[in-house]
Amino acid sequence: MIVNGDMTQIDLPKGTVSGLVNAEQVLNHVKNIGFVYFEHHDVVRHPLVAEIIKAYERN
Repeated sequence: MIVNGDMTQIDLPKGTVSGLVNAEQVLNHVKNIGFVYFEHHDVVRHPLVAEIIKAYERN
């Protein structure tokens, strides 16, 4: 099973627990479950998109 999401795009009301964040916290140390995290250098679109992502990461 694959579950994907973007933790930088959670738009839940303040104080509401994200199911994605909760799943990472609960399942992070379970054997045979892994997590993959992408960063700005993983962007395969226009180079400007990578620069935009880096700018938001610095903010």
